[in-house]
Amino acid sequence: MILAMVLGNVVATQKNHRYGGARVMLCQPVTPYGEETGATLLALDSVDAGVGDTVLIVQEGWGASTAATGEAGAAIDSAIVGVVDRIDLLADEQR
Repeated sequence: MILAMVLGNVVATQKNHRYGGARVMLCQPVTPYGEETGATLLALDSVDAGVGDTVLIVQEGWGASTAATGEAGAAIDSAIVGVVDRIDLLADEQR
C-alpha cells in the first residue's frame, strides 16, 4: 500500500473499455507526516477520491484491477482503494 495525496484528474478521451467509467487520478506519494516522497503516479479511482485527499493506493496488478473495475484481468497497475480520514502514530514514532 502507498500513502499518497491526490493532485488532480487526468482526462483521457480514449480508454480501454474495461475501465471506461473509472477516473484516472494523478497522485503524489507522501509520508505519514505529509511530506512528498518518490515520483508521482497515476491510479484509477475506485472510491470517489478528490483533489487534496490523502488516499491509500494498491500497486499490484490483481488487486488494482479488481478494486478499480470489479473484475480481475484489466491492465491496471495502481488503484485508489481508500480515502484516509486521519493518521494516528504511536508515541515513539512521532516527531
